[in-house]
Amino acid sequence: AKFSKALDMLERPTLVCCKTATRAGAVVAAYCGAKASMDANTLNAKSEAAELQYLGKPPLARWVTTALNTMFRPRNPLIFHQLFEKESSTYTYLLADGVTKDAIIIDPVLETVERDAKLVKELNLNLKYGLNTHCHADHITGTNALRQIFPDFKSMISTDSTAQCDVPFNERSVIEFGTRSLFVLSTPGHTTGCCCFVMDDYSMVFTGDAILIRGCGRTDFQGGSAATLYDRIHEKVFPLPDTTTVYPAHDYKGLSKSSIYEERTLNPRLTLTKEGFVELMDNLNLPYPKKIDASLPANL
Repeated sequence: AKFSKALDMLERPTLVCCKTATRAGAVVAAYCGAKASMDANTLNAKSEAAELQYLGKPPLARWVTTALNTMFRPRNPLIFHQLFEKESSTYTYLLADGVTKDAIIIDPVLETVERDAKLVKELNLNLKYGLNTHCHADHITGTNALRQIFPDFKSMISTDSTAQCDVPFNERSVIEFGTRSLFVLSTPGHTTGCCCFVMDDYSMVFTGDAILIRGCGRTDFQGGSAATLYDRIHEKVFPLPDTTTVYPAHDYKGLSKSSIYEERTLNPRLTLTKEGFVELMDNLNLPYPKKIDASLPANL
């Protein structure tokens, strides 16, 4: 990568500096991490131990992760399947490294675990992780059932969700499968533990219930907050590239995907002012999900 070669060509010792040492720390971390062939989680841990300030700036932290994963390492082709569970209108996503066959699954549903497991076996994939975008109230997650089928499989959910899992994650986490990876955006508001997952090349974002196609998740239970949801989407998700494809956790109108540009400009809820959005969300008066009494205890 040009970035790495440029630093290699500088005379030694090299001083990288900026006014607060925050941006300089990000550059040095990305460079040193790449040279040492660190994965993003190891680099984050070392940066935290060294008290590097860039970790407190999510855009810079994401740049370091992207630099590590895209500037310095080749990426294998991606295997990608979007699957649908009709009773709760839930999308499940299966992603895998096309060469190593390491795979992850996002938001699996209990009722369709057999279908998902069959596809994993047909493709000869090594299913490593099952990610939940949040603690679901409308269906029971399929991660526990998948663990019975694939002994090395591990469930994952945000530390802010209070739900139990094998491997919790937070906004600094990078979820790696083969040469591919997702990084985490913390987007509470629908629930306290909601997260979005961004593909290593920014081609896709899996938004859970935070952003639906021309809509968003409700904010009236599970610690929801309309104001928080609005802020997190506008601060963290909408700055992604216009062309990033948006893959939601649900759709009720026969649509399968959108884009950051479309949702930023056409979403009738999220194009409102913050005050207008909060007023709308606080007065939806929706009935509770039909399966909430069974789903929440099982998913916790």
